[in-house]
Amino acid sequence: MATVYEIADRFVETYAALSPIGATYMGVPGYDHLLNDFSPDGAEEMASAERAAIREMESAQPANDRERVCRDTFLEELRLSVEQHDAGEHLRGLNILHSPVQSTRSIFDMMPQATEEHWANIASRIEKVPGALDSYRQTLRLGADRGLVAAKRQVAGTAPQLDTWAGIGAAGDQPFLSRVIDGFDEADHGGAALKSRLETAAGKAAEAWVDFGKFLRNEYMSSATSKDGVGKDRYSLAARSFNGIELDLEETYRWGWEQTKWVRSEMEKTAKRIKPDASVAEAVELLDTDPARAIDGVEEFRQWMQDLQDATIDDFDGKHFDLDPRVREIEAMIAPPGGALAMYYTGPSEDFSRPGRTWYPTGGKTAFPVWREVSIAYHEGVPGHHFQIATNLTLADELSRYQRLMAGTSGYVEGWALYAERMMGELGYLENPDYYMGMLDAQALRSVRVVVDIGMHLGLEIPSDSEFHPGEVWNGELALEFMRDRVHFPPDFVASEVDRYLGLPGQAISYKVGERVWLEAREAAKSRAGDDFDLKEWHNAALRLGPMGLAQMKREMG
Repeated sequence: MATVYEIADRFVETYAALSPIGATYMGVPGYDHLLNDFSPDGAEEMASAERAAIREMESAQPANDRERVCRDTFLEELRLSVEQHDAGEHLRGLNILHSPVQSTRSIFDMMPQATEEHWANIASRIEKVPGALDSYRQTLRLGADRGLVAAKRQVAGTAPQLDTWAGIGAAGDQPFLSRVIDGFDEADHGGAALKSRLETAAGKAAEAWVDFGKFLRNEYMSSATSKDGVGKDRYSLAARSFNGIELDLEETYRWGWEQTKWVRSEMEKTAKRIKPDASVAEAVELLDTDPARAIDGVEEFRQWMQDLQDATIDDFDGKHFDLDPRVREIEAMIAPPGGALAMYYTGPSEDFSRPGRTWYPTGGKTAFPVWREVSIAYHEGVPGHHFQIATNLTLADELSRYQRLMAGTSGYVEGWALYAERMMGELGYLENPDYYMGMLDAQALRSVRVVVDIGMHLGLEIPSDSEFHPGEVWNGELALEFMRDRVHFPPDFVASEVDRYLGLPGQAISYKVGERVWLEAREAAKSRAGDDFDLKEWHNAALRLGPMGLAQMKREMG
């Protein structure tokens, strides 16, 4: 009989074969020339593979505690994935941030370009963009036939993304794949024939993006629902999938309101440290407009971000974490236009030939006030996502390949990153009140997310004692107004965030919910250890457990 690790690791290859995009993100070789089958048959094939792996894992007996942890993680995550499939969520999964549509563009950010073979893989994958979109069109049409559809808001937000990638968005936009091909050198990468192949494929892919946008506007939009909220049953399932825990949603909603009040109080005190007697709005105005507090130039900003993360690694290694040398490398990147406006992170490949990267979407800006960017860099880079994700990849002697490459929930991952932001304040890295205000504004954003995400999807009333529209039922317009009142991010970002929450129910709460569990786990460890508590050793031990759901994390670390 196969061992727990053998079953788990075999599923990595099964998954990679069925999801070549997933394989590239993980750095599993052999699939970079392919794209996913996003059709209903493709989704059913993946679900069948998951069901078979669940049955095999259920029969396996863990030989030790590490295998027990792996088995629990594997079963919890695959069972949730199958449950979502059986509920038909893949038939209405179109959204502005993370759906098969976005994957047909974002995957090219992950592909190496150093050799002729790399460029041949890129050409092959570009050639498959039209077919991948056709397969997803089948899925959306089947969903429409069954009354399982995405919201009009998500359709309306996705269609312009396709135009931007095709180069028909704002005046002067270069098609995305043209920028990719700009990196091709005929002398080094395969000559004129391969370049011609790339250019022909890029033209057809751009046409396919435009055609899919027309399909969304002219056909699918009429079937899409005007209702943004998904209701309690769908939301509960989605929240369990993103967080790996069964939440008391009403209690979490009330707690979210408490967090918004706490962070507002902290912001009011910090505003007066920035400018005597200033309100929060007045302090933010100063932070946003003072040229001495900003960096001019996109490349200059990218380099500032790189320098900040490199300096943090130098300061943290051996002091607050013990870092594998491979974890010390991270690249700061500027994100291609056309996506959501939130900074994001992509992890290293399995062999670290592709480093971890932070991606910053400029939204057309060329000047960058840095007051909020410091904590965002800590979240997306170090000690946030990069330390957690890259460290897991180094633990081949302790974790299964499944745990290193595939396991983990948004609650675990985003919770760690938000915990990392707060930890930086605790350790003195945010003593500058500008940067502390930036961390607080990020906390305000994540706290507001808890309130509006649960409130919108469950159709809850705003508390009667609130100063903000007491007694009214949440909707997208109220959420947008509430966010503009409580956080100080640019208006286009705030609007993009509301669309994001409504398209990915249960994901937006994972930051604060996950942070809550990470903080509780640390406090429990402190209580047990007393004066012997060592923060560095706790960090090292916590990350060595591997990624998992929050319920399992409570069991393992409690």
